[in-house]
Amino acid sequence: MSLVSAKNVVKKYGKMKALAGIDLDLEKGKQYALQGASGSGKSTLLYIIGGLERSDEGEVIINVDDKKLNLNRMNDEELAHYRNSTVGFVFQFHFLLPSMNCLQNILLPSKIGGRYSKEIESRAKELAKLLGVEHCLKKFPFQLSGGEQQRINIIRALSVKPKLLLCDEPTGNLDTENSEKVTALLKELASEFDATMILVTHDPQVASKISHSIHIRDGLVCNMP
Repeated sequence: MSLVSAKNVVKKYGKMKALAGIDLDLEKGKQYALQGASGSGKSTLLYIIGGLERSDEGEVIINVDDKKLNLNRMNDEELAHYRNSTVGFVFQFHFLLPSMNCLQNILLPSKIGGRYSKEIESRAKELAKLLGVEHCLKKFPFQLSGGEQQRINIIRALSVKPKLLLCDEPTGNLDTENSEKVTALLKELASEFDATMILVTHDPQVASKISHSIHIRDGLVCNMP
């Protein structure tokens, strides 16, 4: 059974169709590179799968914990719970709150979702040690380098063991060496947590490191090797 099943998904912005009828099935535990030119609809699709936006037509079904979640039929509160319980987001820009230290930023999603526990905090600290940013936890985001902020961003996404890891151009503002490091890190951690990973990228070098590729053109899947 697919973890994510999208059927005839359409998203409109005014008269423009960002997505023109997407059909897609993504399997549990697999890793996908979502590729396409700027404006092709790849980030829009990612946001719809993540419950950040709603489609105008079609449906997105998430099969998790022996339940079938139809995102199109969920209200705002239910979508918020879905995002906090099932999805981890890694964005190109880190969106770390400047008024909180890094540990507080990492733990914020679990606290908002009512899932905070000492186990989650302990896991976050273990990940920080693994990623070499243990010394950053009590610092504020402005005191960190871009690479350190990205690793904190990754820990925040993975701290609640998401079923879906959604990455929107996570290497877009990194140099080649750091892009390779972040890509390898995301792959390794997604495998460790058995998360389905979807990574949006325009970089063919990054996409080549991911086992499965999905190409979108003009709001449609044009091939899926």
